[in-house]
Amino acid sequence: MNEIEKVKKLRQTSGAGFKDCKSALDESKGDIQKALEILRIKGITKASKKMSRQANEGVVAVSGDKTKTSLIEINCETDFVAKNDDFVNFVKEVSEINNKCNSSLDKLKIYKMENGKSVDENLVNLISKIGEKITIGRLKTLNSKNVSNYKYLHSIVKDNLSKLAVAVSLSADSESDKLDIFGKQLSMHIAASNPISIYPENISKEILDKENELISEELKNSGKPKEIIDKISIGKINKFKEENSLITQIWVMDTKKKVKDIIKEVAIPGLKIEDFCRIKISE
Repeated sequence: MNEIEKVKKLRQTSGAGFKDCKSALDESKGDIQKALEILRIKGITKASKKMSRQANEGVVAVSGDKTKTSLIEINCETDFVAKNDDFVNFVKEVSEINNKCNSSLDKLKIYKMENGKSVDENLVNLISKIGEKITIGRLKTLNSKNVSNYKYLHSIVKDNLSKLAVAVSLSADSESDKLDIFGKQLSMHIAASNPISIYPENISKEILDKENELISEELKNSGKPKEIIDKISIGKINKFKEENSLITQIWVMDTKKKVKDIIKEVAIPGLKIEDFCRIKISE
């Protein structure tokens, strides 16, 4: 086998570029197996260097069914890579693994993929091959008892991969076509309205404290008396809670009504929003 044939074989086996393969073969004095090991070691080094860069593109993958649904965000540096076949295939398989692991990142990283290597090992190899920083971002599994999960994917890249994905869990006394329609509509509403929590009282103290700081900063030079400022602050924070709580948001399909009004209108026995997850790339 001549040098060119060895380079071609090494490229097919490793997925690395021509120059890297040529350099590794030179270093290994033509031994393809040693060259593969050199590429692997160098790949890890290259991957480590790339991790300091920004990865603000990527996709969100959704896997599972109505009883158990998982979302996972995989980030990369450019939208071009987000559509790359190697990246897409990696994300698809990792998405299925994530559903099996119930979105436990520790379990996910060590889980063996179809090629016998762990997710972490395949991630490092993919970074080396593609040449961009790739990271596993947010992930969540909706898997409560006696619920039905509904999903919505916006800006689909391919199949179950998109730029924005939503899953919402609903409980009811029984399944029905009406529940399915509402579940689909609600997931679309969540995609558009980006709620923080289901109910106002569920918004974390940390978020409210930050919002109070912003309101105080906004009003501090208003020249109004303190008691007036306090009243304005209370009004603004109540409005913030209302606009960011799913149940009190304006329904995107009828702006004269709120989500809680629609729940009453659909009159599905036992209907309750149990949980939701919304992940959007670069947000």
